[in-house]
Amino acid sequence: MRAVTYQGFMDVKVKDMPDPQIKNKDDLIVKVTHSSICGSDRHFYHGMVPSMKKDYIVGHEAVGNVHEIGSEVHHLKKGDKVVLPYNIACGKCINCKNNLESQCIRSNQGGEIGGCYGCSRLFGDYNGTQAEFVRVPYANYGTFKVPEHNEVKDEELLLLTDAYSSAYWGIQQAGVKSGDTVIVLGCGPLGLITQKLAWFKGAKRVIAVDHVAYRLEHANKWNHVEVFNFKENKELKSHLKEITKGGADVVIDCVGMSGKMKTLEIMETALRFQGGALGAIEFASQVVLAGGTIQLMGIYGTRYNQFPLGDLFARNITLKMGLASVTHLIPYLYELLQTKQLDLMDVITHHFPLEESEHAYRIFNAHKEKCLKVILEP
Repeated sequence: MRAVTYQGFMDVKVKDMPDPQIKNKDDLIVKVTHSSICGSDRHFYHGMVPSMKKDYIVGHEAVGNVHEIGSEVHHLKKGDKVVLPYNIACGKCINCKNNLESQCIRSNQGGEIGGCYGCSRLFGDYNGTQAEFVRVPYANYGTFKVPEHNEVKDEELLLLTDAYSSAYWGIQQAGVKSGDTVIVLGCGPLGLITQKLAWFKGAKRVIAVDHVAYRLEHANKWNHVEVFNFKENKELKSHLKEITKGGADVVIDCVGMSGKMKTLEIMETALRFQGGALGAIEFASQVVLAGGTIQLMGIYGTRYNQFPLGDLFARNITLKMGLASVTHLIPYLYELLQTKQLDLMDVITHHFPLEESEHAYRIFNAHKEKCLKVILEP
C-alpha cells in the first residue's frame, strides 16, 4: 500500500509500505477514504518527538470502509463506513470505563499514556492513518459506525476523529457556560471549532488571538468573534484585561508547544531540556480573570522552565489540561452534525491526493494558500 512516512526533520515521503494484517481477533482492517493533517502532526514534523523513527507511517485521523474483519468483531460487516477516533482504547479498563480513553491502560502497555495512531512508540507504536489501509485495534469499541441514513459529508465526519471531538472535550472540561467571556488562543482548526462551540455553550463574548492574518480573518468572518493579532499589539495582554474588565472567565490554549518560541526556548527544546514553547500558557495566565479557568488543549512536551506557577497560584486560577478522550463523545457530536446544529465545513480548505502529501505538509506548515485543514484522499 501507499502511505505517508516520516523521514526526518520537516521531511515526509509517500512510499510503498506493507499492507496491515489482522493481529488480534478484535482487529479490523479499514480501507481509508479520507485522512487529514492535524496541527499536532507539526510536532513530529518539527522534530519535537524524539522517538519517531524513519519510515514510520504517520497520521491519526481517518474515515473509511471496513475491508477485513477479525473473528471477534461483532457489530460491523465488510463495506460499512466507520469513523476512527484518534484514541486507541480498549473500552474495558478502568480508565476507559471512566471516559478516559486517552489514558487506556491496555492500548499502550508499559507506557504512561494511552494509544494513538501514528504518534510513535510513546503512544503504543501503532502505524498511522495517512495510508491506503490501517489496522484498527479494539475495533468493537474504537470505531463509530456511520448510520445508513447519513447526511454528513465524509470531510466533516473526519473532523469527528480529533479536531471537533477534542474541541468539545476541552470546552466541556473548561466548564464554559452561559454568559461567560472566553478567549481562545490559536485560530487553526482546533481553535476555530473551539470558538464555534463556545458560542454553542452559551458564551456571551468570544475573543480569538493569533498572529496569522488569514486565520484571524476567517475566525471573524465565520465565527463572528473579536480578533487580535498579538504581533501587532505589544500591549495586547493589558488591552484584553481592560476590555474584559479584569480578564476572561475561561482562556483556552489551542496552540501548545508549537507556539512562537523565544531564542532560549529554541535552544532548550533542541537540547531536550524543554518540550517546546511556553508562550501561550504565559499569555493565558495574564488574561484570565481572577478565579477563572485556563484549559490547555494544545499538545505539550515534558518539562518547562519558568512555568508561571506563582501567577496562577496567587490569583486562584484553575488550570485544566490533558489529552482529549473522545471516543465516548462521537455519537452525540455526530447527531449535532446530522441535525444541522453545527456546521464545520468552512474549516476545511484543501484537498490533496495522498501522493501529494509532501506538498500538503509544506503549505500547511508554512501557512501558505490560506491553508487551514487539509484532507488527504488515497
